[in-house]
Amino acid sequence: MVAEDMKSQLLDELELARARTVQLIDSLSEAELNVPYHPGVNPPLWEMGHSAFFYEVFVFNLLDGTASYDPSMDDLWDSFHVEHRDRWRRDLFPGREETLSYFNTIYDRVAERIQSNELTNRELYLYRYAIFHQNMHIESLIWCRQTVGYPAPADFKGDRPAPGDKVAGDARIPAGRWLIGMPGESSAYAAEDFAFDCEKPRFEVALEAFSISRTAVSNREFQAFVDDGGYQRPELWSFGGRKWLDTEVDVALVHGAHESMMRLPGHPLYWRWHEKQWQERVFDQWLSLAPDAPVTHVSYWEAEAWCNWAGRRLPTEHEWEVAALGNKPGEAFRRYPWGNEAPDSVRVDMNARALARNPVWDYPAGDSPFGCRQMLGSVWEWTSSQFLPYDGFKVDMYPFMSTLQFGDHKVSKGGSCATSSNLIRGTYRQAYLPLRNDVYTGFRTCALSD
Repeated sequence: MVAEDMKSQLLDELELARARTVQLIDSLSEAELNVPYHPGVNPPLWEMGHSAFFYEVFVFNLLDGTASYDPSMDDLWDSFHVEHRDRWRRDLFPGREETLSYFNTIYDRVAERIQSNELTNRELYLYRYAIFHQNMHIESLIWCRQTVGYPAPADFKGDRPAPGDKVAGDARIPAGRWLIGMPGESSAYAAEDFAFDCEKPRFEVALEAFSISRTAVSNREFQAFVDDGGYQRPELWSFGGRKWLDTEVDVALVHGAHESMMRLPGHPLYWRWHEKQWQERVFDQWLSLAPDAPVTHVSYWEAEAWCNWAGRRLPTEHEWEVAALGNKPGEAFRRYPWGNEAPDSVRVDMNARALARNPVWDYPAGDSPFGCRQMLGSVWEWTSSQFLPYDGFKVDMYPFMSTLQFGDHKVSKGGSCATSSNLIRGTYRQAYLPLRNDVYTGFRTCALSD
């Protein structure tokens, strides 16, 4: 059975997820709830209802066999039964008050069930699965605001004073055998080792020595590529990259995206040249480009082209994880670059507080064993690896968490400034299509040779 302190922690995580979701919805006007269609976001009310529905499926339906709150809505809240564009149909879905009532009813029932039952490890795993799933949608609610140019979430505090401990150059990672992934199979429910199915099972890998940058690529470094005409030089772009350049605006037109979301390729998505300076749109404000902040909202193709221009390469996901955690057979396992102590705002830019506005050399307390900085938080970092299952992969409770992304998505690692603290860990694998630049993606690089 699960200890009472774990039950208390679970209730705290549940209530925090509820409060953050409600705040992100309540801070929008009725007009703002009607976000313009975009293929990378969902309507905020649908996000709220879908999160509540997930608890129904993985707690009440699975554990108790009880019927849904409103069975007629099941297919509409289920992301694999309702077409993406249909989520914008207000005639199909309830309004703000009805959705909020449904949401709070389900959360009250979940909290009551946690409090009134002796929890097994399996039940705890399912609760945390649903809570972590909701935190994924909290992140998507945040990037939705950025995508459509809404005001920043209330948690956003802006950049903070950065310490003067600047770092640069590469960290040298020695050759050796390393551990990748989290322990256990899908049937293992140890709470402290929670992992999604794509992170399991843990395995050993042999790597040659390599050198990886201590920091992510900054706006200043990426601007040099822009100023050198990098977007107009086809020799720097792969076939996929050139296709992305050619079709980016056409894709936006096909999906009916708002005019403000369209641009001719030539610079990152939210940049503009205005009044003789580069600016970046941060939610609903145009701010001077922060030169030392990580470049953000770039696609895999842009990261790849920058590497070709700079004579560098993207790390593989195994190289990235080794540089971040340094886990070796027979040694104590690290979940985070600094060990196993829970992440906080001193070590990591997360929870939508600084939102990647701080220098790439900030957060020295979060350094990896090799001196790599900000490997958690700030930006999801592109790797060169395709998103594929590890050997021995077994589908978890939610069969679509990973399987639909295998093959055509790229692996990004490390979480972002909008990722929740209870999701961030070094083994976490996020799958994004290489064209995605609406999410908080950036990159760091490796030397081509040693």
